[in-house]
Amino acid sequence: MTAEPVKWGIVSTIKADTRAILDFAAYHLDLGAHRLHIYLDEPNPEAYAHLKQHPKVRVTTCDASHWKRLKKHRPVKHQVRQTLNATHAYERIQTEWIAHIDVDEFLWPSCDLGQMLAALPQGVLSARVRPLEALAGREDEFKAMVPKGPEREAEVRAVYPAFGGFLKGGFLSHTAGKVIARTGLPNAELRIHNLFQESGTVAESHELVRADLCHCHAASWEHWQSVYRYRLERGSYRPELGPGYARIIGGLNTHELLSLIEEEHGENGLRSFFDEISAKDPAVYRRLQERGLLRNRPLGLEEKRQKHFPGFG
Repeated sequence: MTAEPVKWGIVSTIKADTRAILDFAAYHLDLGAHRLHIYLDEPNPEAYAHLKQHPKVRVTTCDASHWKRLKKHRPVKHQVRQTLNATHAYERIQTEWIAHIDVDEFLWPSCDLGQMLAALPQGVLSARVRPLEALAGREDEFKAMVPKGPEREAEVRAVYPAFGGFLKGGFLSHTAGKVIARTGLPNAELRIHNLFQESGTVAESHELVRADLCHCHAASWEHWQSVYRYRLERGSYRPELGPGYARIIGGLNTHELLSLIEEEHGENGLRSFFDEISAKDPAVYRRLQERGLLRNRPLGLEEKRQKHFPGFG
């Protein structure tokens, strides 16, 4: 007997242009989200006006009055702002589940997500969705990680011979994925990749193997370069993050790797790195294809944005 679908929602702290924000919102509304909590990390009156009109969207501009309501000074690090906003939404959302994802991430379940979540045992407090990464210049095409196993490191090096030895699973961005958290836990904290329980421990996650997180982390060289410096200094390539592989076997974190490439080879070196890791290099694309690591995921963002926000554009 098929479980009755449960309601689920999304929270996201976003700094992006209006089109990207509305694409993200429309896609997940079309997927069946019952509620979206969108926190605009900086004022965007145009996006705010469109989002405010939708009955399933709750939009907040993170200005001084917002942080005052949260009884906080505006945190310097955007990761801390994300956690505070996600937890704020977690405590208020009127759905059984909530996912904390970013504006360049799109859930892709193989069947109705509400039914998928309803089928989980009551003791499961969070469900983890693993990422795919968008390929450069190939619309709707994504790559999967080289799967875990004793041959993983060798396989990653075989697919990405120049730089794969530094990247976990062959991914430029995170491999942890994101969690969809069961709501209603007392004193819970929803962070970027995990749900923390009242005791301060991480809630064990159930892997949603029939769902993907389509991550458009670096869809083109131009897009990657537009966000590169910020990510290197304060974002997903920041200095304090750990390496993909142990330092004892030569592992570097992404900040160290990219800084070294840039120092020794400049922009041409970064371009070679990008072409290999994003499979712009035809040989890399072929090797991914041979190993069954390519995924076609047509997001249909334009169509869905026009459907849910017809007044834009």
